[in-house]
Amino acid sequence: MNDVVRLAGRPVIIGGGLAGLMTALELAPKPVVLLSAAPLGDEASSALAQGGLAAAIGNDDSPELHLADTLAAGDGLCDETVVRRIVEAAPLAIERLAELGVAFDRDTGGALQLGLEAAHARRRIVHAAGAATGRELMRALVAAVRSTASIMVIEGLAARRLITEDGAISGVLAEGSSGSMALTTSRVVLATGGVGGLFRDTTNPLGCFGQGLALAARAGAAFADLEFVQFHPTALDGLLRPMRLISEAVRGEGAVLIDETGRRFLADLPGAELATRDAVARGVHRHLARGHRVFLDARTCLGIRFADRFPTIDGYCNEAGIDPAHEPIPVRPAAHYHMGGVAVDGEGRSTVPGLWACGEVASTGLHGANRLASNSLTEAVVMAGWVARSVAASADTRHAARALPQVPARPDPREACDIVSSSLGVLRDGESLRDAATALLPIASSNSPAADPAAVALMMAISALGREESRGAHSRSDFPLRSVVARRSRITLDAALQAAAALDTSLFARSA
Repeated sequence: MNDVVRLAGRPVIIGGGLAGLMTALELAPKPVVLLSAAPLGDEASSALAQGGLAAAIGNDDSPELHLADTLAAGDGLCDETVVRRIVEAAPLAIERLAELGVAFDRDTGGALQLGLEAAHARRRIVHAAGAATGRELMRALVAAVRSTASIMVIEGLAARRLITEDGAISGVLAEGSSGSMALTTSRVVLATGGVGGLFRDTTNPLGCFGQGLALAARAGAAFADLEFVQFHPTALDGLLRPMRLISEAVRGEGAVLIDETGRRFLADLPGAELATRDAVARGVHRHLARGHRVFLDARTCLGIRFADRFPTIDGYCNEAGIDPAHEPIPVRPAAHYHMGGVAVDGEGRSTVPGLWACGEVASTGLHGANRLASNSLTEAVVMAGWVARSVAASADTRHAARALPQVPARPDPREACDIVSSSLGVLRDGESLRDAATALLPIASSNSPAADPAAVALMMAISALGREESRGAHSRSDFPLRSVVARRSRITLDAALQAAAALDTSLFARSA
């Protein structure tokens, strides 16, 4: 039986990563509940971020240049209004983080050190602790949250369902080691991260397999651009999962991609190793598919300085028995970031009254078809402030739910992972996507532990099947060209289920 916990009007933020922590801090001193399945900062992709935050603060830079780079990387699908608002707010976001105790890397004069990453025209990446920006962000923000009296932190309690009445949020059904409980609230913010855990090769924590998307889907929310998954081209190739990320900043310092023969096989690609991530990932994927091995070579550009410049990455390599000062680093693409997510407006509001989304779980229109490096942490910080203001300005419409849903089985992504990994990778095709959708349909419609991960995967597969072109991070071998008309995709779980059922029926008819 569910215990009902009444929160006296407090909103609930689900997720203990950067987006959740920042939203809670920006709501202060208004009381809020921060719900995290793991200890704050654990199982969050934010803590693994090696890159930094993109912000136009250099003397040779401007928000207009940042805007242009973001639009170019987004390959025609960015919402320019959203991009402009976020890049203009980015410098103040850096100042806000510094106020909260984040120790950014600075030169001897105290100025912020700015790094270069792929597809940026200027050095505008603000780092902390070399290539351990995420870890430093989490350290500072977790400390700030724990010292803020207005934030009630509940750890070890996982959200399983959003409770709705008349189509609006009325609570959160959660489960922990001592059982389940219902938290009554009319305002919920999803800050649950991405979907990397649905892929075998991923740099994300394995617990990030789209739980927030599943919560929103079962509540009836609309989603945008779910087909766009960014694969980082240089994950450390080995058996460890999640895979260690070899930051793009290493290529920004001059490292090049070579194969086992020493040939720099992407030298003719426009931008070479610093082309957009989708282009580099496809180049690496294709070279691997031809039977080659791929390495990132920093011996000439950094050599013995590697450990000083990238101590965290040096440690990862050493763990794998590699000395990057004297050996090239074996790499391969891995699922890294989801550009799609819950469809939200400029204040983070979803299509479900009382539900907001912030961070990777949301689709704001900033990233378009391909995220520009280091824009995601910036987006999470900036949007957290706007979401917090929107939540604070929204009336508390408390009312008790007439009936509480059953607690679903604890989700298990393994069955969906096998399907997703073989059909929604760097290169896709219609036949594989149709097979994936028909395989996922009965699982998503079941009450099994695989149902929620399969529901998220099904929406992704149907969205990818509907995009009959190659654009940004979505590349189809059967539709290799980019469409003249750029359109964002939109889907709900019900629509995905109906589309998959129609596919299943047509496939059955053709085989009969």
